[in-house]
Amino acid sequence: MPRRARGLIDGGYYHIVTRGIDRRRLFRYKQDYRFFLQTIKKYLLKFKVNIIHYCLMPNHLHLVIKAEKAEDLPKFMQVVLQVYAIYFRKKYRSYGFVFQNRYKSCFINKDSYLLECARYIESNPLRAGITTALLEYPWSSFSFYAKGIDNGIIKANNPLYLELGKTEQERQQRYIDYVSQERPYEHIVDKAFKIK
Repeated sequence: MPRRARGLIDGGYYHIVTRGIDRRRLFRYKQDYRFFLQTIKKYLLKFKVNIIHYCLMPNHLHLVIKAEKAEDLPKFMQVVLQVYAIYFRKKYRSYGFVFQNRYKSCFINKDSYLLECARYIESNPLRAGITTALLEYPWSSFSFYAKGIDNGIIKANNPLYLELGKTEQERQQRYIDYVSQERPYEHIVDKAFKIK
């Protein structure tokens, strides 16, 4: 049976999640994370999509993408995941699939969810116990919003971030406070995405 086409719209925001097959590690060493981010940077120049937020975890990853041109989103994801899979198989002498099934894509249809989705994905390393300080975790967009540290991945701000304050310092502090707040539903979302 053929796969159903994803419903996409120009200018739409999407929460993308994918994980390693059988929940295996996608990123074993720092150079794996770096290669994945370099691959994203390379293909952002070729497709009309913008990464708004991201978080790379050892066995899965989250992206919040604005699809400026809807038809470019699946092309962008396909090439980025294929390039990384080829790299992974070659480096680790692995065979078969690297990623579990097709990536999941959730359309963000409410403004209120756009910032909440960012908070959810960027607090992932804290919830997973990988770090005790989000600013020390180098594989997410948190440091971009919290401290203005630019690594070339984020080309367009979350528009709701810009509404958090009048100055950059005010926005950064409010963003740090916002992301630091725990939510009671997070374990439910993790389960829905089959992350844990």
